[in-house]
Amino acid sequence: MVNRGSLVQLPVWQYGGRMVKMTFTLDDATVAQLRRSAERLAQPRSAVVRAAIRDYSERIGRLSEKERVRMLEVFDTLVPKIPSRPLAEVAKEIREIRSARRRGGRQGGPKAS
Repeated sequence: MVNRGSLVQLPVWQYGGRMVKMTFTLDDATVAQLRRSAERLAQPRSAVVRAAIRDYSERIGRLSEKERVRMLEVFDTLVPKIPSRPLAEVAKEIREIRSARRRGGRQGGPKAS
């Protein structure tokens, strides 16, 4: 990869070896963007498509900026609602819950028939 100012020039891939020729149908606006990008980068259109697919596939599964901001807003809304209690009180409640589970939960023991 060669860095030329603000443009990054990707290595030119040659046909043969592991290349597969494919056919896609694109709308006029996408074709125009592809041609401009290829011209600007001085790369074949296929190299631009490969780079775009590689970039897109790396971003799959990541949050968009809009999603990230929304998740932070939810977090900032919920965290203040978490009750603040002394650690000893929390530990006591956990012990009581565990003890109740060992005894069969809230029923208080085996059911009488």
